[in-house]
Amino acid sequence: MSEPIKKYSPVAIAMEVDKRYSWCTCGHSINQPLCDGSHRAKKATPPLAYVATEEKTAYFCTCKLTKNPPFCDGSHKEI
Repeated sequence: MSEPIKKYSPVAIAMEVDKRYSWCTCGHSINQPLCDGSHRAKKATPPLAYVATEEKTAYFCTCKLTKNPPFCDGSHKEI
């Protein structure tokens, strides 16, 4: 089970105040966990837009199972 956990571990992103982050919801982006527009060609779900309200490091979900998008809630540990 250690392989899936490592594969879907969250990615730390140093967020900037008022910067918009587009979290990939479809899983097709090569730039995980952020959107690169791949959903358009795949006709998949569009990204979730998030605007940072403070400067901090946040852990973005890569497994797409989080109940607190775009942030990791540990759901990858259940895969």
